[in-house]
Amino acid sequence: MQTDRLNTESEKSPAYIPGFIAVVGCDGTGKSTLTADLVKNLQQQFKTERRYLGTISGEDGDKIKRLPIIGVWLERRLATKSAKTQSMSSKAPALYAALIMYALSFWRKGNLHKAKLLAESGVLVIGDRYPQDEISGFHYDGPGIGVERVTGWFMTRLAKRERKLYQEMAKCRPELIIRLDIDADTAFSRKPDHSYQELQDKIEIMVKLNYNGTKILDLDSRAPYKEVLEKAMNAVTAVAVDSQRAQQVASNQPNQPA
Repeated sequence: MQTDRLNTESEKSPAYIPGFIAVVGCDGTGKSTLTADLVKNLQQQFKTERRYLGTISGEDGDKIKRLPIIGVWLERRLATKSAKTQSMSSKAPALYAALIMYALSFWRKGNLHKAKLLAESGVLVIGDRYPQDEISGFHYDGPGIGVERVTGWFMTRLAKRERKLYQEMAKCRPELIIRLDIDADTAFSRKPDHSYQELQDKIEIMVKLNYNGTKILDLDSRAPYKEVLEKAMNAVTAVAVDSQRAQQVASNQPNQPA
């Protein structure tokens, strides 16, 4: 099991986006709570905004649950069908499902581009989740269709086009990724409506991702939340101060002659 550590291996990788932070981890690690609290605290010192960079958020599921009469049933049914389709161990998705996955990936790329522009404008951006191109599967924030499981020229072409979207997204490296670690038993105790096997699978995959060489701060989400928040705040504040200083230096540089 991971302990708190900082990975700074970022050689031979595309330039990072100053002022762009992402929080990743398995369900149950507290990503949404941490990103919300980071924004709340950081706004006292920096112009800060949160951006959800997944496909469909848990907040969307909560909205479905609140629908009259059929809400809970519908949310569970959609979650079950989605889990089967997204699992890389299952057969290739049906054509309509693959088209929906491609559309969601394209929409996700647009959201990432907007977040990138926001960070480049001087706003400190805190991302909840982050796309990667190393391992297929929406569960891991990778390509959903999966080139390795499709057959036929059209599905293969669609899967390759989707993978290219993720390869392009992976080039947009945040300045820091905070990865929240957890064990399956703790995750399941926090998310009893999730599949234990699915949670265990996500945990095993998440620790293998290197996000194109991005600097990663690994934090143990089983520690007292106050401690996790403090460590995350210290890391993000340091990044924000450095980015702010670099922007000030750049703005004071005289224009170079043509």
